[in-house]
Formats: sequence, structure tokens, C-alpha cells
Amino acid sequence: MTVAISLLIGAALVGWFAPDFLSRGVARGGDPLVAIVAWLAAAVAVVLTTTVGIVLVLLPDHGFGESAVATLHDCWSTIQHGTTPSIEAVSGIVGALLLIGLAVRLALALVHGTRRRARVRADHLATLRIAARRDGTTLWLDHHEPLAFSLAGKPGVIVATQALAEQLTQAQVDAVFAHERAHLAGRHHLIIAIADAMAHTFPFLPLFKLAPGVLRELVELTADSAAVRVCGADAVRAALLKVSQHGAPGTALTMSGTAIDLRVSRLRTGRSPRGRVRQLVYCGFAGATALVLPTIAASGAVLAVVAVACPA
Repeated sequence: MTVAISLLIGAALVGWFAPDFLSRGVARGGDPLVAIVAWLAAAVAVVLTTTVGIVLVLLPDHGFGESAVATLHDCWSTIQHGTTPSIEAVSGIVGALLLIGLAVRLALALVHGTRRRARVRADHLATLRIAARRDGTTLWLDHHEPLAFSLAGKPGVIVATQALAEQLTQAQVDAVFAHERAHLAGRHHLIIAIADAMAHTFPFLPLFKLAPGVLRELVELTADSAAVRVCGADAVRAALLKVSQHGAPGTALTMSGTAIDLRVSRLRTGRSPRGRVRQLVYCGFAGATALVLPTIAASGAVLAVVAVACPA
């Protein structure tokens, strides 16, 4: 039982403290894409570690010799004979039911969110096809405010206003489009949808509760970095300050929608984004580390218990 409880403690520690660590890393100038990978990997690791911990609690001998069905049968048998089931059996069954309930809740949240976003996107596109002028994958609206946003789908669509082309320089317009293309290429809309579903399903841990807001900031920072590679930091910063944040639908991602002050500050520093290969290496390392972090925390919990229970 010690191993199972340690795994659950390790998952809880990562779920509670990882957000602060990752947020501080980005605030100090860390790569936002690396932070996204680490955040999502940590979320997967917490779910998997919790699942393994509950499975081990469900199996009284902490192995796989006795099935969950046998455990449930023994528990029911003891109740029928008027005796009290063991704490391990009861906690294991309760944990399994809780796990199943959360899995169903997550699946429903994902399905509901996907359908809602698809419906909203279809409604917006139906309106835009009437009011907008199509130019390739871009829809141009006759509007007095400079605005651009992207809508996910197959294919993804970028919507821009005529004022964007009239009030911004060509370099700034290119920066806006590079930013929105980065959203579509990086599947940032899907990342936000997953974050919303996680927050709805697991609102009791900061790693999941804070995911929608933090990941929205991170995908904007990531898109900024992609635009800087193409157009330079000066053009991206100037475009960010000029583009309107009003008028974009809720399911869209728009350049000036989130964390303006932080993004302008990072763009002003002039730090060049990492090269693709180096960024890929950092993402792989961050993801792998985040995946084993709950297990490392669980090992620390086991060592702490041993140190307290078995002093030298």
C-alpha cells in the first residue's frame, strides 16, 4: 500500500506545484513551446500516475495476481456475511469508481466542447462567407478597426479586416498573418480545447484548473516567436500594439487577445527564438522530465517514509 499511496502523493505534488514552476520559467524568458509541452506532459503524467496508484490500491497484494473483479467479489462477500471489508478493499473500489467517473466526465467534456466549437465555427463561417471577400485561405471583412483572427478546422481560416491592410505597414501585416498561421500550424485551438476539458474535469488541482488561462498565454507567446522568425521582433511588436482586440469570436485565437504587456516586454528584449532543432531537443527533454516527475516525487515520498519509520 505504501507504493500506491506514494504514487498518489507524487501525482498530487506535481499537480499542485508544477504550474508555479512552469510559469516562473516563462516569466524569466523561457521558451513558451517548451512550457506547453511540459505542461501537457505533466498533466498526462499526473493522470497516469493516479491511475496506477488507484489500481495498486485496488489490488490488495499490490500485484496483478488478483483481479479487480475478485476484489469486488470479496468485498461484497464480507458485507453479506456481516463483517467489515478491509480498508484497502473499500478504498480501492471507491478510487476505481472515482477514476471511472472522472474518465467519463473528461470524455463528455471533450465531446461537448468539440461539438460546441464546431457549431460556433460553422455559424461564423456561414456569416463570413456572405459578408467577407475570400482570398485563398483568408477572408477579408470591410471593417474600420484593424483586426485579424484564426478559426480552426479543415482547412483553417484566417479572418482579417480591410483596416488591417490600410492602417498597418506591409511588414506589420505580414507579422499578423505569420502569427495567425502559427496558431493554425501548431494546432493551438486544439490545445486550448484540451485545456478547457481538463479544467472542467479536474478543477481541484492547479495544474488543470489554471490550464486554460496559462496555455492561452503560452500559445500567444509561441505564435509571437514564430512570427519573429519570419518578420523580426520590431514588426511583431508594432503589429501587436496596433491590432484591435475587439470583435473576435470566443472560439478564435487573435493576436492581441491575451497577455499584451508580457508579450510586448518579451518582444522588446530582442531575444531571438531558438533554432528548430535546438527547440525540438528542449521540448523532448522537458516532456520526458515532466512524464517521470510524479514518479520521482513518489520515490521521494517513499524515502521520506522509510527515513521516518526506520531511523538509522
